[in-house]
Amino acid sequence: MIGLPEGLANDSARDEARFVALWGRTVPDSAAASTVYARLRVLYAEPQRHYHSFNHIRRCLDEFDPASDLVENPDTVEMALWFHDAIYVPGAKDNELRSVKLFRRCAAGCAKPMFARRVSDLIMATTHIDIPGQADARLITDIDLCSFGLPWEQFAWDGQQIRAECPQTSDQKYFAGLLRFLQRLLGRQPTFFLTDHFERRYGQIARANTLRLVEELQAHGYDGL
Repeated sequence: MIGLPEGLANDSARDEARFVALWGRTVPDSAAASTVYARLRVLYAEPQRHYHSFNHIRRCLDEFDPASDLVENPDTVEMALWFHDAIYVPGAKDNELRSVKLFRRCAAGCAKPMFARRVSDLIMATTHIDIPGQADARLITDIDLCSFGLPWEQFAWDGQQIRAECPQTSDQKYFAGLLRFLQRLLGRQPTFFLTDHFERRYGQIARANTLRLVEELQAHGYDGL
């Protein structure tokens, strides 16, 4: 059997060690930790995923680490990050809810009810339907959107990867929906991000990227109304 290259193998080992440690701290069923991690790796490697892959989870965790002291329950936020895109069917409206159900099945009978409820609520916050009031929920939604603050070329590449996940959706339907989402984000005045940390870090670039993309979509005749 051909193994992973050494660098990737080391990254995978670190990822698993991190998840196992988190599971051990929060779900007193350490024997299941590696099994749950393996299940997540399989899910995030599904062939339909181009953006919502394990690389997205790694990016979220990298953004979470320097901000972890800003949240009330860092372990709760981290667990929600691991699971928030675990179930991903392009175009489905219930991916986050199904991800919640997966987490609850994995932690059933072991996690404390309050912990399970908080993780579930944070996963649902990443639907970005409403602006959350709770600090941890505001942080996780910012983390999920932090790629908006990347340089334009990388931001545009991410957008292409997300579009590639929905090949059965027509351009008219896809880009009209995207435009509505972008306009909703721009309507979150006076800042783009919901936390001072991410607004200072990425706010200016994120708003510029979003405005530019909105203008391009409108120039191509798409209507988000």
